[in-house]
Amino acid sequence: MKKHESTNNPAKILLVEDDTSLGYLLTEYLKMKDFQVVWAKNGKEGLEQVEKYPFELCIIDVMMPEMDGFTLAGHIQRDYPETPFLFLTARSLKIDVLKGFALGAVDYLKKPIDEEELVVRIKNLLSRMGGAEEASQKQDKYVLGGYIYFPGKLQLIYGEEVTQLTSRENELLAYLVKNKNKLCRHKDILTLMWGKNDYFSRKSLNVFISRLRKYLSKEASIQIDNIHNQGFLLRVGE
Repeated sequence: MKKHESTNNPAKILLVEDDTSLGYLLTEYLKMKDFQVVWAKNGKEGLEQVEKYPFELCIIDVMMPEMDGFTLAGHIQRDYPETPFLFLTARSLKIDVLKGFALGAVDYLKKPIDEEELVVRIKNLLSRMGGAEEASQKQDKYVLGGYIYFPGKLQLIYGEEVTQLTSRENELLAYLVKNKNKLCRHKDILTLMWGKNDYFSRKSLNVFISRLRKYLSKEASIQIDNIHNQGFLLRVGE
C-alpha cells in the first residue's frame, strides 16, 4: 500500500475521461468552480497521475481505451485506499452499477451529466469525508477486543496483521465504532455517507458491511448484527 502526502490546497480532482469534448467541458467547468483538475484521457494515463500526485477525489469513466475504469479503480483501491473515487459512465445496467460499488466507489453518475449536479455531489462527498476524517482524528486509537483501530491511519490491526481500509470502509467503521452497542439506522448511515437513500446506495452499504464483518471475524465477541428493516448494530463484548 502506497500513501501520498496530503495537501491543504483547494481540492485536487483527477478526471479520467476519454471523450475529448466531455473531458474538456468538465475540466473547464470544475476549474471555474475553484477545483484543481487534472484530466487524463485514458485509464493508463489516469494510473500514472495517481502514482504521481495525491487527489482528494477521482472521477473515472468506465469504458476507456488502454485500461478500463474498473481496472483503474482496482489499482487505486489496492495502492491508495485513502483516495475516494466515483464512476462516470453511459452504462446503466444494474450489474455495472453494483460492480462499481463493490469495487469501493463512493458514487456512480450516469451520462449525460448535469454539471451543476456533479459539483453538488463532489462538494457533498468531500464535505462528508472531510468531516469524518476530522472526527476520526479526535481519537487516535480504539481497542476492540484483540483489534486496534487507528481511524486517522485507516488501519485495523490484529496481532501482526494490518488491514488497510479504504476511505469509505474507514468512514463506516468509524461511525459504527463511535456508536458501538447502539442501533445505527439504515437511513441515517445512507444520508450521512451516501447523501441519498436509494436501491444502489443500500446495496453499496451492504457490500461494505460484509467487508467489515470479514475484517472483524477473528473475534467472536465482535459482531455487526443486521436488525431487520432498521439498521446495523456493532456489538463489542467486554
